[in-house]
Amino acid sequence: MNFIVQVDFPYSGPFGEQMSAAMQGLAEDIAAEPGLVWKIWTESEKEQIAGGVYLFDNEADARRYVDKHTARLTAFGITGIRALVVSTNDPFSRIDRAPL
Repeated sequence: MNFIVQVDFPYSGPFGEQMSAAMQGLAEDIAAEPGLVWKIWTESEKEQIAGGVYLFDNEADARRYVDKHTARLTAFGITGIRALVVSTNDPFSRIDRAPL
């Protein structure tokens, strides 16, 4: 069983390629997280939000990461953070081509 972490928060930019340039170090740090299989970065300039969808191979690391990331965002002065940890239904997810 795997675990999805879904996070979003108010964010005023930068977006797109500027975000990619500004967040390179953060992306590399996240890539080293224990238990992380992958992360999909999400952003909406129109909605003024950013976040991500993460796949972890165990619940303990998923929850630990939520605590770490929420603390990091809070230290940047970000409020309104929404974070959710849910388990995956792997058999159905594989039918629907999930990258598990």
